[in-house]
Amino acid sequence: MRDDSGSGIEAGTANRSTGGTARRTSRVRGHRRWLLPVATAACLLMTGAGTATAAAPATASSAAESSTAAQTPADILQAGAQQGIADGYPGVIGMVRKGDTTQYVHAGVGDRATKVPADPKARFRIGSNTKAFTSTVLLQLEGEKKLSLDDTVAKWLPGAVAANGYDGSKITIRQLLNHTSGLPDYFKTIQINGPYFLNTNPREVFPPQNLVNVALAMRAPTTEPGEKFDYSNTNYVLAGMVIKAVTGEDAATQIQRRIIEPLGLRDTSFPTSDPALYGNYLHGYAIRTIFINDATASNVQVFGSAGAMVSTMDDLATFSRALMTGKLLEPAQMAELKTTVPVTADVGYGLGIERIKLSCGKSAWGHNGAVLGYFSEWLSSEDGTEQVAHANNEFHLLGGTPGQAHTGKAMTDAFCAL
Repeated sequence: MRDDSGSGIEAGTANRSTGGTARRTSRVRGHRRWLLPVATAACLLMTGAGTATAAAPATASSAAESSTAAQTPADILQAGAQQGIADGYPGVIGMVRKGDTTQYVHAGVGDRATKVPADPKARFRIGSNTKAFTSTVLLQLEGEKKLSLDDTVAKWLPGAVAANGYDGSKITIRQLLNHTSGLPDYFKTIQINGPYFLNTNPREVFPPQNLVNVALAMRAPTTEPGEKFDYSNTNYVLAGMVIKAVTGEDAATQIQRRIIEPLGLRDTSFPTSDPALYGNYLHGYAIRTIFINDATASNVQVFGSAGAMVSTMDDLATFSRALMTGKLLEPAQMAELKTTVPVTADVGYGLGIERIKLSCGKSAWGHNGAVLGYFSEWLSSEDGTEQVAHANNEFHLLGGTPGQAHTGKAMTDAFCAL
């Protein structure tokens, strides 16, 4: 139960309609992708809506391992949340779900001004966890025979990728989704990440094609399409543009219609221009030199279909369970979703999600997201019955921080203990 100190574990029962046997219908750091940390996050500099590359698993003493073994998964995640507060996070929330039983954890505050405890039911920006939603729509469209993942970008977006040696007729939609297109990440440029970090104009307009053009101008190609994995937000901006070319509607509208409404994700949204958050939400913060500034309102157009969405622990868990159990995709598209390209020896990237081999020997699917003010991650078993997720409300576009390492390790340890 919640306590006045702002930390504690709460128990609950998940909505049974989101779990159980899979049924077939039609259908995981900020923005340089963070690969889910197997134990500690690797360095991530000015990455935005992505994931951080996983570092080598941390080792523990036999005494520590014995102590961990005696704890419940929720205890482990709660301890990580409290350590995150000690590391400097304003607030940390999380959840552990096994079957229909859910436990929530929280530590610290959701608003530094009012000191209200961080609420595990609160909304937050999910960053590159958006990518799984975008990928799902494209896979659904393929299942409906409206496109093929082997279609070229140029087929749907003529002239969109045609500069500085880049050729959209040689890049497929599949290569966008698994980050093997070879396209640079526009967010690595100071002209994009500088204003975004300073957050002086959250309503500044960033048309998707302009972001693509920034990426194309960064450098000439260094690899051939399909040759190697290289995380780039440009891929998912283009993926959103393909959705609009095929359906006549933007990615936000299609995600609302195809995923958010059918799954009843009442606290999930895809803002396309409004930088504010509404209802019950975590305030987001960014450390700048010796100050920590409120970054709750930030520019969502910088990432769009690569990382603009807002959600909650519960809604993310509902979505990831539905995705993993085949409720959103036909069998052929499920196979494509889970076909990975190598990232590291223990990590493979599928289509908007990644598969991680954990140090305890278990494997999990997941992703993470990092945008100004917010960092979040989730893990799920293959059958969706075991899930762990956590989020904090401070991110200043740097990876490899102690807080990320400690809360990330707590997440993987909690998953291993399920």
